[in-house]
Amino acid sequence: MGRAGNGRRVCALGVAGALAGTLLVGCGDDGDSGDGAQGTSASSGAGAREQGTQAVRSAYDKTAEEDTARVKLRVRTSAQGASQTASGQGAVDLDDGDSVMTLTVQGQQIEQRVVDQVLYQKLPKGRTPGGKPWIKIDLGKVAAQQGTGDQSMSDPAQSAAYAKAITDKDVTKKGTATVNGVETTHYRVSVDVAKLPGGDTLRKQVGPTLPMDVWLDDEGRLRRQQTDMTVKAPEATQRSSADASSATEKVTVRTVMDFTDFGTEVEADEPPAGQVTDMTGKALEQGKRQS
Repeated sequence: MGRAGNGRRVCALGVAGALAGTLLVGCGDDGDSGDGAQGTSASSGAGAREQGTQAVRSAYDKTAEEDTARVKLRVRTSAQGASQTASGQGAVDLDDGDSVMTLTVQGQQIEQRVVDQVLYQKLPKGRTPGGKPWIKIDLGKVAAQQGTGDQSMSDPAQSAAYAKAITDKDVTKKGTATVNGVETTHYRVSVDVAKLPGGDTLRKQVGPTLPMDVWLDDEGRLRRQQTDMTVKAPEATQRSSADASSATEKVTVRTVMDFTDFGTEVEADEPPAGQVTDMTGKALEQGKRQS
């Protein structure tokens, strides 16, 4: 697979994690922006912005060149004044997007695998439909329904798309921070959603821009990515509200991924077919209601 393909696979794990949050309870973030002291903000001049834009554009390919990495995932989903959180950790193949993770959701652990763009989850006992320990969702089919080709709404991070969606004015160097013991440079990015694959569909779901922060190490590799999305609730849900005159309900999702231990081993295998219930159809029905 060429490097263009590699770049768009870096955040395949984010797709799986975000879908897990949607289907279960949402995943969580501790809200921090680095585990070390922030440095002073860099100059916002044209030259600095251009340099930052190039650094962000190339970060995904440089990260993918490491082939594999350990990943920590944290997502927080908030709506109507309440929030739900979860976390996950595991390993991802940055070339093909396969991954193995353990999610912790409300004190319960969920084993998760992504193999050939198919998401598998082993849910807590008693919560799995069909009496089988595993469920599966074909991420490719879900992405196709959303009109984003092989990209999900939660997976805009592919280098070719960002090259078109980010301009010099969209990148701001915020300073430095220590992330998991590594010195990094922090950039804040505003992504033009309309310029991403399936942008018209994405724009309806998340609005015109997608705020994102990235922390890059001294080799230009991604060490942390934080994405903030505000998603409009489905119209059917809004109509069922007791207060029909209330403002459109929105759900905010903050997703944070940390990358460490580049070159780690990844073994992602499909569960035995007889132990799996296919939930792709239900996910597609849910997507239709939300469109």
